[in-house]
Amino acid sequence: MNDETRTWADVRRRVTELGARSAGGDVFGAHGHGWELADPLTEAQLTDLETQLGVRLPEQYRSFLREVGAGGAGPAYGVFPVRRVDGRWRWEGDGADLADLTLLSHPFPEHGPDPDVVAALLAERPDEEEYEDIDAFDEEYEAWEERWYEGPLFAPERTAGAIPICHLGCAQREWLVVTGVHRGTVWSDPRADDADLEPLGMTFADWYLGWLKRAESAEAA
Repeated sequence: MNDETRTWADVRRRVTELGARSAGGDVFGAHGHGWELADPLTEAQLTDLETQLGVRLPEQYRSFLREVGAGGAGPAYGVFPVRRVDGRWRWEGDGADLADLTLLSHPFPEHGPDPDVVAALLAERPDEEEYEDIDAFDEEYEAWEERWYEGPLFAPERTAGAIPICHLGCAQREWLVVTGVHRGTVWSDPRADDADLEPLGMTFADWYLGWLKRAESAEAA
């Protein structure tokens, strides 16, 4: 048994036991994933997935897919499942399609966009209170919004080399970096609140096992 396999020892059983306890439904997001885990991927399936992507997945996440499940019960509303549909692999879930899989082999940026550029664009956002004509406001806001979503926070290159792995509701998501110097780490995505992606300061195993321990503590309370 290698180190990555030991990381996930008994995790699937622990998740199943949590789901069987009545208090398990009180854990945030549990109603979304229902404590269900998809079947693990085989080594052949993982190889096929990585061949399609053109990258090797971070070891902790890769071993999770192999030892625990291809998605399901996990932080927030659960880990986005990866499935093969019509001969192609893809992640599924609310926002899972935000990942440009053709850019996974490109390094995730070491640094985000210039905050001054982002702040300047935000400062140009129309304020409804300054408009007497609501139609004029709507027109101006739509024009600004188009520039905002074409701006540096939402450019495809901002999330190159990463995949969304879960959502927290209200367009908030978390990403796993697959390629680059931040490989294997999990990042928060608060762009819906006009903020740039930020590191959670943990690896995939820290992220998942930390959630599992908190869920078990909540059930025991």
